Amino acid sequence: MEFKESFSMAFNAIRVNKLRSALTLLGIVIGVFSIIAVMTATRVLQSSIENGLSQLGTNTFQIQKMPIMMVGGPGTWLKYRNRKDIKIEQGLEVKDRMTLAQSVGIEVWNNNGIVVKYKRTQTNPNVGLVGENPEGFPTNNWIVKEGRALNDEDNELGRDVIVLGNDVLQKLFPQVDPIGEQVIVDGHKYTVIGYLEPQGSGFGRSQDNFVAIPLNTFTNHYGRDRDSHIMVKAASQEVYEDAIEEARSILRTVRKVPPGREDDFAIFSNDSLIKQFDELTFYIKVGVAFISFIALLAAGVGIMNIMLVSVTERTREIGIRKAIGAQKKNVMAQFITEAILLCEVGGLVGVFLGILGGNVAALSFSIPAVIPYDWAVIGLVVCSIVGIIFGTYPAWKAANLDPIESLRYE
Repeated sequence: MEFKESFSMAFNAIRVNKLRSALTLLGIVIGVFSIIAVMTATRVLQSSIENGLSQLGTNTFQIQKMPIMMVGGPGTWLKYRNRKDIKIEQGLEVKDRMTLAQSVGIEVWNNNGIVVKYKRTQTNPNVGLVGENPEGFPTNNWIVKEGRALNDEDNELGRDVIVLGNDVLQKLFPQVDPIGEQVIVDGHKYTVIGYLEPQGSGFGRSQDNFVAIPLNTFTNHYGRDRDSHIMVKAASQEVYEDAIEEARSILRTVRKVPPGREDDFAIFSNDSLIKQFDELTFYIKVGVAFISFIALLAAGVGIMNIMLVSVTERTREIGIRKAIGAQKKNVMAQFITEAILLCEVGGLVGVFLGILGGNVAALSFSIPAVIPYDWAVIGLVVCSIVGIIFGTYPAWKAANLDPIESLRYE
């Protein structure tokens, strides 16, 4: 009953002084908003990274010329761009010499606005064309929904066969079975032998907007002088780290990298990229947490100031309460509850705006929205602590007013 009464009186005090309460809450809102918005945005990006790498199968890592995340100054990109391409022959060397791999996929991409045509229908000029060896399907975690995947015979003979991603399938064959049909890609005719399960989206773009042809077919049409990617699926989790080191050693030897010099290629996996992302965002989180702390500290001082003003304004009310039997603890509970309620209202507004602001990136890149429940709870708990710390002195001052002097106060 006492808590209910304190809460009711605190709520009425806030409601009566709407403008003053709103201005007092602004600091709390800014502090909570900044930390929740950043934490939400980083969760959105991390979710995008996890989805973006979902094509890598279990115990699988990828080797490519450029790292996905570049850390450094303006010259960093130029440094990576000047690396030698990973040639298909180098990928084949890794494939032949690996002893700890279950499968080694090799792929070459052409992302130069490819159009896929079927009769009078065609896709937008943004389809990716990939030349893939048969082992590229399990290492990319591509699952054939209907038909079949590329096989060794397709690759060895350089057959003009093709496997469709889900976006291309939906565009060209919304109501037709595509198996056995012929499509035209960049002026070349291919027979459809299968299509893949949807992969979803990652990094703000669809992972289904591509078509796959045999690697040798790709090189017959576009040449072998292209940068390639190597995907290695380790034989087991136990030898995963050893498989990475084996692949690194083989590729350094093939590419004639001198001892002591850093790798001229990038190796990444789901876990390593997420770890790198966490390291990149750690200092951002620390910086935002410090700014939020300053904002909450300033807001706490503001709340203390307003509560002291409130004590002065309500001196007569406090005297009446004490005259009819209210004890010090009752008066303290009333004012501390009011301070906590002020902070919690600001905290709720800050959490709501922070989640909304943090998910703007998700809406922009068609990534599923994220709600950081843990940080929302932490934010509200911190608000309560701020209310208790900065509301205690005004509450103590109110509880120690002399009832007779309070009744005489005008």
